[in-house]
Amino acid sequence: MADGEGLLSVDYEVYGKVQGVFFRKYTQGEAKRLGLVGWVRNTSHGTVQGQIQGPPARVQEMQEWLRKIGSPQSRISRAEFSNEKKIEALEHKEFQILK
Repeated sequence: MADGEGLLSVDYEVYGKVQGVFFRKYTQGEAKRLGLVGWVRNTSHGTVQGQIQGPPARVQEMQEWLRKIGSPQSRISRAEFSNEKKIEALEHKEFQILK
């Protein structure tokens, strides 16, 4: 990946055993480690959803993490990504856990 290729925004939803296993906390930690911004929250139907924004290579790293790793006690069955788009500027100041 070349530098200067702009910023990417993508929405995600992760399915499986992802609530009650510190998934949001670990997601926030991984996003901050990668220098990404966005948010994460639990849904009423047992999934975790959110948005990540940052350099494309870092966003792709985070997508892999959401797909395969997660928190130590989580059991991810699948992760879906949608609304992937290039953005001119970050729309969030940090990566937040929403209630």
